[in-house]
Amino acid sequence: MTYLQLVNSVLRRLREDEVTTVDESDYAKLIGDFVNDSKRQVEDAWDWTALRNTYTITTASGTPTYALTDFGVRSNVLYVHNETTNGYINQESLQRIRQLSLGTDNAVGTPYYFAIENVDSNGDANIRFYQTPNAVNIISVYTIKRTDNLTVDTDTILIPTAPVVQYAFSFALRERGETGGQSAVEQAAFAKQDLNNAIAHDASLNPEGTLWTTV
Repeated sequence: MTYLQLVNSVLRRLREDEVTTVDESDYAKLIGDFVNDSKRQVEDAWDWTALRNTYTITTASGTPTYALTDFGVRSNVLYVHNETTNGYINQESLQRIRQLSLGTDNAVGTPYYFAIENVDSNGDANIRFYQTPNAVNIISVYTIKRTDNLTVDTDTILIPTAPVVQYAFSFALRERGETGGQSAVEQAAFAKQDLNNAIAHDASLNPEGTLWTTV
């Protein structure tokens, strides 16, 4: 669904007239804010399949740090794989990587640790490897990349729409203070059930995300 369709879906539930653009009225803009609040809440609730993204890094000899463009502060790394050596690169604390890099154990070679070093003002995360690469390696960084706020009518969401609409509706009911129907608390419970159902459906696509195994 588009941003405009999401806003109109909430407006209909509120028995309000639909709009032709989110900027048509102050109230439509408010509902747009609730839609974005709801989208962010639903995105943060689960590592959705639709938000999976792969960054491909080509290392250069002597360079330990690489940018993940538009990674942002709400995204996270699932795992990192060295395609050249066909091996996993394990996550380590940044403190440990810095200790290794600055100490007498500093070494160059095939990377086997990584850490997110920082996120800059452009929303680019910097991933740091240890050992410092000594050759070209193709490294895949598998992530959950959460999205920015919806801003224009045609913006779309990747996650399930039902819980987004239901949570936005509950936020609007709470703000309005009177509903003529169910309370905001009741609506929040409906929204939570929709979210639980959506997570269950998505989890069935990637069962490894909810299973623990021993090696």
